Formats: sequence, C-alpha cells, structure tokens
Amino acid sequence: MDGSYDLLRTLVHYSGHFLVPFVLARLLFPKEIWLKAALVMVATIVIDVDHLLADPIFDPNRCSIGFHPLHTLWAGVVYVGLVLVPDWRARAFGLGALFHLAVDANDCFMGGTF
Repeated sequence: MDGSYDLLRTLVHYSGHFLVPFVLARLLFPKEIWLKAALVMVATIVIDVDHLLADPIFDPNRCSIGFHPLHTLWAGVVYVGLVLVPDWRARAFGLGALFHLAVDANDCFMGGTF
C-alpha cells in the first residue's frame, strides 16, 4: 500500500473511534445527556483489551473482526441487547460498541483483510 493510503486508513480508523461518536451522540441522544453519552461511546475503546490476548498484540494486517473475543458475532449480539435496555448508559455503550465493530470492519476492508 502507498503511504498516503495508509495515512487515510489510520485517520478514518481513529476518527471513527474518537470523533464520530460525538456526532452520533449529538444526533441520537437528548441535549441534556448527549455529551455524557458520547463519552460513554468513546469509552467503548475498552473492548480492545481483548487485543492483549493475541500474539502479537498489534498486527496492522490482522482483521479484529472475528479474531478477538470482544469483536465477534456473539459479542455483537450482546451489544445489540444493550441497545435495547431502557437506560441511556447501556444504550450508549451498546451503540458505541456496535459502531466500534463497524469502524474495525471498515479498517479490515480498507486493509484488504475482510
């Protein structure tokens, strides 16, 4: 891959994890709690703790989706369940985790590993 494409891939990936959740929260949550919801959504980066189980811990050519335990279909089902819980915190976490999976899937697609 050419360096500028790798830079684009990295920018898309990390802005998806750390910036887009603020836009989503502003659109989907009431104005009184959207910022808190956004911070909860950004906090779903914690699901990347499952990368510590892999060797090597970070491999830019490995697709996280389906490889790491918190990046599987079954984890996604749990995240959907959280969206259905009638509490904004659970919904924000579930939505953030699902968006996290979408961002990682896009990274796999852009990296040619999906």
